[in-house]
Amino acid sequence: MHFTHESMLEILELLKEKLQESDEVSFEVLNPDIADGTYAGEIIELEGRRYLYRSLKAWSDLAQLLFCKMRVPEKLSDERIRVHFIKLNTQSSFHTKKVEKKQEKYGLDSHFFNIHKNEEPVFIEAYSKALKSVGIEKRNRILNLGINRADEFEVIESLVDDEVFAQMDLVGIDHSQTAIEEAQKRFVTKCFYTLDLNNMNTLDLGKFDLIISIGTLQSPSINFKLFFNSLVQNYLNPNGAMILGFPNSRWLDGEMVYGAKMPNYSDSDLSLVIGDIHYCKKYLQQKKFRVRITGRDYLFLTATKIS
Repeated sequence: MHFTHESMLEILELLKEKLQESDEVSFEVLNPDIADGTYAGEIIELEGRRYLYRSLKAWSDLAQLLFCKMRVPEKLSDERIRVHFIKLNTQSSFHTKKVEKKQEKYGLDSHFFNIHKNEEPVFIEAYSKALKSVGIEKRNRILNLGINRADEFEVIESLVDDEVFAQMDLVGIDHSQTAIEEAQKRFVTKCFYTLDLNNMNTLDLGKFDLIISIGTLQSPSINFKLFFNSLVQNYLNPNGAMILGFPNSRWLDGEMVYGAKMPNYSDSDLSLVIGDIHYCKKYLQQKKFRVRITGRDYLFLTATKIS
């Protein structure tokens, strides 16, 4: 296939048809490097032929929308490249993997344990900015709910001086014993608990300067609103801060794909995550917190007390 002046909608529908018949598809398009600074859809005339310009990012976005991986494009000439899409294996995902022990769905031997969010640019950029915005170097007592192997603490360690990190009282809680054991090996001087979050009141934790929870509070076993209210009322210092991460993505065949999958829906749906973020934002603002919403594949709610 060779696309020149076809609309993106035409291309999208044609590739959908082709991918129903095959697991791979290739096509030739205008080389994006030929016209830097050009907007998508602008007309480029080459050797009497009319092209609609698209950036490499546009083709990468298209691959993700079609649940495909995009291979490194092949340069055919200064004017043309060949783009190659390969279908993702949608069954290769921790979301659909069955486990014997429910508590170990995210444990050491799980599919999830192969995921390293800190190596995904859209995650680490948003999370590190959230940490900086709450003044992480001034937050001594920090609680992380759903800590897993403590990747979030690794980012904190990289953002503050060694002496500051050594003095920080970091507490992590997770349902997976093997994940907590791994976290404890990585941060031997910090405190970790294997516990169902619904039983947090069995621990004498006290209050914290910062509470972090990424992709955990929306678990089916947690009554989201009641649990969130309890966190603010019982575990957050009067001048404390919160960072809550809401997944707007899923993991398929080694890729972080934009858009969280909702049960009984074929496409992603933002209504649940937007509803939960709105509830938290309104609740915190009523308690005199300044609230910001940032991120993309993970949406971050960051709250700091108004002086």
